[in-house]
Amino acid sequence: MKSIATSLSAAGLLAAAWAGPALAQQTPLKIGVLTDFQSVYSDIGGAGNVEATKMAIEEFGGSMFGKPIELVTADALNKADVAATITRKWYEAENVDMIIDMPTSATALAGMEMSKQFEKIMIVTDAASSDITGKSCSPYTLHWTYDTYANAHTVGSAIVKNGGDTWFFITADYVFGHSIERDTGDVVRAAGGKVLGSARHPLNTPDFSSFLLQAQSSKAKIVGLANGGGDTINAIKQAAEFGIVAGGQNLAGIVMFISDIHSLGLKLAQGLIITEAYYWDLNDRTRAFGKRFFERMKRMPTMNQAATYSATLHYLNAVKAAGTKETKPVLAKMRATPVRDAFTDNGVVREDGRMVHSMFLFEVKKPEESKAPWDYYKVLAEVPGDQAFRPLKDGGCPLIK
Repeated sequence: MKSIATSLSAAGLLAAAWAGPALAQQTPLKIGVLTDFQSVYSDIGGAGNVEATKMAIEEFGGSMFGKPIELVTADALNKADVAATITRKWYEAENVDMIIDMPTSATALAGMEMSKQFEKIMIVTDAASSDITGKSCSPYTLHWTYDTYANAHTVGSAIVKNGGDTWFFITADYVFGHSIERDTGDVVRAAGGKVLGSARHPLNTPDFSSFLLQAQSSKAKIVGLANGGGDTINAIKQAAEFGIVAGGQNLAGIVMFISDIHSLGLKLAQGLIITEAYYWDLNDRTRAFGKRFFERMKRMPTMNQAATYSATLHYLNAVKAAGTKETKPVLAKMRATPVRDAFTDNGVVREDGRMVHSMFLFEVKKPEESKAPWDYYKVLAEVPGDQAFRPLKDGGCPLIK
């Protein structure tokens, strides 16, 4: 486990002029990015999330209350106990004010316990379980990018409406995969379809053969991939080798990213129906951010990376508006201020911590339809946030009375 500390500053002394003597005496604002640098989720977050955080800090000006904003990073190793240990150390001993990213739902839920204990802010931009703002919600945690409920309702509903009414799930065997299977299964059954079964695999497994054979034998029209990152990529590649699609079944990538499409290539990924919260080629503001990110990383940002930039910038603006780093005034400002940036132009932060915004339904282009590198998606629909995300009253969040 490795922690890297970086200090980013720009004209820090100038900020003291407006901050006033009392505010200038505060300790430096410190942000922690707890991510996956080298495993199954490194492409969708990882170093790209660190770079996105730096971009937000630089855009803000690099300093707060006359002192340089500090950034620390670490690898959670996709283990809940590691995440709990790091978040405890950061909050308790290293004066970290806000932690962002959290690569898996298990690491997010473990970190959220530390966030509650120390009453400090956590913003989840990678993990997806809808429980984060449901039964496990916290007054100190915000969930920014997407969740299993939104993805299930956006993609699952579209597929069932188009005739995909029998499903078999290949599921990552931890809270994230279980949440996808549960939420998508609910959508399928509500629409009159049937779930014929599921096969659960370990995180970051190299061999999907036994799980794909079970899916084939189920005769389900849709094989739902209730996993993410490298697991989804490997499942799709091996499904092609097994002739899943050639045999008449279709794959549903319920949680997929542009980095997955890039790794698969359009020949293999063409025709997939997926949902994302951000695509670099949607409009002028998404293209501008995508270009800036590409200049630094030599690849287009995933929705998680764009969301990490968005959440960091929103947090920094809230600290400035509140005039303090104290948790409760900052969270109040974050909830009271609409989110309008390169990630979304219609975001709002709810009482349960869910940042609600539009989701987009995409179809992956055929190779001959793509006009340039990273030109991968056709927009099928923009789904308003109040339709994509679970209604506040239905989440089971104890904060909602």
